[in-house]
Amino acid sequence: MSVQAPAAVVMIRPHHFYPNPDTVADNAFQVGEQAEESRTVAAAALAEVTAAAGALQAAGVTVHVFEDTLPGRPDSVFPNNWLSTHSGGHVALYPMFTPNRRTERRSDIVEFLKSHYRVQDVIDYSGLEHDNVFLEGTGAMVLDHASRIAYVCRSNRADPIALERFCTNFGYEPMAFDAADEYGTPIYHTNVLMCIGTDFALVGSELISSAARRREVLERLGGHGGVVIELTAAQVREFAGNTMELTTPTGRILAVSGRAARSLTPEQTAVIERSCRIVPLDVPTIELAGGSVRCMLAGIHLDARPAVVAGSGPRLSGSRQARPAVVR
Repeated sequence: MSVQAPAAVVMIRPHHFYPNPDTVADNAFQVGEQAEESRTVAAAALAEVTAAAGALQAAGVTVHVFEDTLPGRPDSVFPNNWLSTHSGGHVALYPMFTPNRRTERRSDIVEFLKSHYRVQDVIDYSGLEHDNVFLEGTGAMVLDHASRIAYVCRSNRADPIALERFCTNFGYEPMAFDAADEYGTPIYHTNVLMCIGTDFALVGSELISSAARRREVLERLGGHGGVVIELTAAQVREFAGNTMELTTPTGRILAVSGRAARSLTPEQTAVIERSCRIVPLDVPTIELAGGSVRCMLAGIHLDARPAVVAGSGPRLSGSRQARPAVVR
């Protein structure tokens, strides 16, 4: 398995999804007002997650699907903001900027990981919320697991104090920078700007404010021999940077939204497909909340216990139990 591309992910099926009004102020990718009836939006989001999980399953990814039936957690479909896992058996929990997102952290998911994967420790940074210090997981950070670099756009959701603690604990070099869209609005999460795969990186480098820092980022991204694919501001807006490379028994895939896939040029697609197969997932309702496919996937970089390897087939129907569907 590629150190960069996990073979398993956690996904959340939200039963009460809607674009979060508490996050729209600093998320320029989010659609503010919705004319559609809320139950219609929630049902569409639920169907999109179900279809995306099924498509990843069909591609050979192990997908652990958890239900979220509680109201008041509109962004719970994005578990990568509060949870990350790391080789060697490490799990991190993160402090969230918006108060109504803090209840997304779920002990049942952590306990599931402990029982199905080899977890040595859980480092919980969530107490930093009381000091107004935030770091929203692999939304705020894009991690190069091979070169041990944490790329971070400075924002309300990526505090340097929390970043330093994470990098010290997990052995990453921080590479922070300022970035803004074509209208001058700061980029709220690094993972809408950048994706790092095994043999390539996608990055909207033109949005990095400092020309000198831009050159440094591009140099580091290409430093291990990978190909750097430059994204335009328009492609970043279409979530072309919000993608994730995954490992399957037949090779690596790149999980992208249908919208993002359509924004890629034939030349960019050809470069990606030299390394992995593109798997488009249509999630237009989810994208109303300002995130896309990468935000929906919490990668599992842990060694599985034998019980997971021998797990049963898919079970995607609704359940309020802590045990998720193990989709293979």
